[in-house]
Amino acid sequence: MPLAGAICLAIAAPAAFAQDTGQASTSTTPAKDQKIAELGAVTVTAQKRTENLQKVPVSIQVLGTERLQELHVKSFDDYVKYLPSVSYQTFGPGFAQIYMRGVASGGDGNHSGSLPSVGVYLDEEPVTTIQGPLDIHMYDIARVEALSGPQGTLYGASAEAGALRIITNKPDPSGFAANYSLGTSTVKNGGLGYTGEGMINIPLSAGAAVRVVGWHEHDAGFIDNTPGSRTFPVSGITVSNDRCTSTPTLVCTGRAKNSYNDVDTTGARAALKVDLSDEWTISPTLMGQQTKSNGAFAVDPQVGDLAVTHFYPERANDRWWQAAMTVEGKVGNFDITYAFAHLKRHTEEDSDYSDYSFWYDTLAGYGAYIYDNSGALINPSQYIQARDRYAKTSHELRIASPSDERLRLVAGVFWQRQTHDIQQRYKIDNLADSLDTPGWPDTLWLTKQTRVDKDEAVFGELSYDFIPDTLTGTLGGRYFRADNSLGGYFGFSSGFFPGSSYGEAGCISPQPYHGAPCLDFDKRVRETGSLSKANLTWNITPTKMVYVTRSEGYRPGGINRRGTLPPYKADYLTNYEAGWKTTWFNNRLSWNGSVFRQTWKDFQFSILGANGLTEIKNANQARIDGLESELNWAATYNLQLTAGVALYDAKLTANYCGFTDANGTPVTDCPGAEEAPKGTQLPITPRFKGNLGARYTFDVGENEGFLQAAVVHVGERTSDLRLVERSLLGKLSAYNTLDLSAGYRRNGWSIDVYINNVFDKRAEIAKYAECAEAVCAAHDVVPDYPNGQVYTVTNQPRLLGVRFTQDF
Repeated sequence: MPLAGAICLAIAAPAAFAQDTGQASTSTTPAKDQKIAELGAVTVTAQKRTENLQKVPVSIQVLGTERLQELHVKSFDDYVKYLPSVSYQTFGPGFAQIYMRGVASGGDGNHSGSLPSVGVYLDEEPVTTIQGPLDIHMYDIARVEALSGPQGTLYGASAEAGALRIITNKPDPSGFAANYSLGTSTVKNGGLGYTGEGMINIPLSAGAAVRVVGWHEHDAGFIDNTPGSRTFPVSGITVSNDRCTSTPTLVCTGRAKNSYNDVDTTGARAALKVDLSDEWTISPTLMGQQTKSNGAFAVDPQVGDLAVTHFYPERANDRWWQAAMTVEGKVGNFDITYAFAHLKRHTEEDSDYSDYSFWYDTLAGYGAYIYDNSGALINPSQYIQARDRYAKTSHELRIASPSDERLRLVAGVFWQRQTHDIQQRYKIDNLADSLDTPGWPDTLWLTKQTRVDKDEAVFGELSYDFIPDTLTGTLGGRYFRADNSLGGYFGFSSGFFPGSSYGEAGCISPQPYHGAPCLDFDKRVRETGSLSKANLTWNITPTKMVYVTRSEGYRPGGINRRGTLPPYKADYLTNYEAGWKTTWFNNRLSWNGSVFRQTWKDFQFSILGANGLTEIKNANQARIDGLESELNWAATYNLQLTAGVALYDAKLTANYCGFTDANGTPVTDCPGAEEAPKGTQLPITPRFKGNLGARYTFDVGENEGFLQAAVVHVGERTSDLRLVERSLLGKLSAYNTLDLSAGYRRNGWSIDVYINNVFDKRAEIAKYAECAEAVCAAHDVVPDYPNGQVYTVTNQPRLLGVRFTQDF
């Protein structure tokens, strides 16, 4: 369906097309003795003020406390499917790359890659690290706000395409409250999972309270590491993951295991709120979580359904904690807010990298250069031991004038510094000392780097009511300075690669670098710039509003660790949007939406180049046309219907030739050599994504029962921007999922049974390959893998669960 026709159809038939925005709070069902069909009010703080969602001229999707509980949301994967404007790739818990409104070029998410284009916030504080956002367990959460489109003026760098805000429930001095939830589940092709969660809110005085929350969750695995073997052609050595007896020509690792990708998550949050006076409040919070995962979260279709054959350890230990403090008060009539946060995140990861070894041995005879101290060829399989240390500190101070004045101001200053201590060892057992990285036994390749990203900004938005309560204009701006650096050591030993321009042979300083042999590069890039926003809002009636907006967002540039490449530049997104927010029939139905055009200038594109090094290049221009809409309908006092839709036409508006000039400017004139010509669809984002939901409550004597259904559709997507790689990896197929639940509530406790992914559909979330270049397909040396070994990241199979919850 052409986009223009879809827009017309969506406007003409809002009941058929809608986007999931105020579902959480708006789904509140009145007490059955009231028998009133009505939507509840939804409160958001997206514009740094507390406001009614229907009065905010921004495309916002909201999932509130009740809706999150009703949908059995526990993690990012659970809630993102109900946000039509959001697309993502993931490679396991805590390794997600988030995109909004079709602003997606793909990329590998490497530690030396671009910063994200979508910012993720926990309350007031940014929690997006370079690796990806924190995968926060979703319990005792007030709401999730998804702000679509550039949020550059108020949120700055890395909110280029939008922002996700996770708002926690705060301590409440008005009374004692407690809650706990216990659940168990079973997943097809896997085992049993379980969840335990608890919360207690204790008033300390009339103006102080503490809230303590804790959780533990075990997710059963569903991917089998199937027994198998492979033989390296150069050495003739066979590697098996089965339990067997090793010989000089057979290496047995014993890693085969069914349902091997299980996950355990444990965490807690403690928050304190103290009213220092009638006008000043301080709210410190300490939150932490540990996620331990095993196995891989992608499958090899050639091995079988939900199966791989891997040979070496695969596990991740992701630990983080954040200390935050918000101070709120008044100076005269002005509201003052100071928000501080310090985040530390430590991850350790083991990965099987033997696919890379096998393909390079098969295609390039790599195994001939891998030997032990006696000179004999050995098993050339590589595996990775990675350790990453993140630290992030942010400060924001802002002032807001009274919200009931005709002229209103929000303004502030922001400072942020994040560091990433990177260590990756690519190991081969029994490697010769002459091939080792000095000081790192059995290490063929070592990455030991430090990355520092700084951001400073001043920002503000000024609104004026040309006609009170009817016509409002807003102007916003942000001036920023970014300072990003990357330095350290990466590469082989001089014994393995004596002519290299990096690694030990490329040292620029003879002094060791944090245990590495030396410093082989140290680079820095600084940028300054400004962003703007203009909005005009017309409140036609108290329940119907339309608006037009022009807004900008950006993502900072940075350093390529391959020294022959120039730094990559900042990319910019400009958004032209017209939207509406309406309620109808005495607040029984709300219909919101927007249409927009976005232009993406010099967007950053990450690829894996030679030797597996990430390369980031600016890749010319793109344009995204789209429609987003949402519908919430209280059909009767006990039947709530919700729907959401997003339609996108995202494509290049200039050729992508795959290289830049010496200044890093994209080259567009390469007749016949375009890697992606003008008009190519951008990857990852579907042209259509939507969801439908229904919840029906009914009386069971003096108590309440409910039935619920939720359907999600994700359209077909492309897997890569480049046409050759796209043809080898294949498309990401469209899919539909259906979730059902039923339950019973009585006197403060409830029990519900749910089935997720009822028809056991396999979603194709992402695809990747260790050898996805055209050379692999051209050689066709492994009949089972004519296009290289392509993996598919998929969703969880059908899951049946039961949950018991009690409130006090």
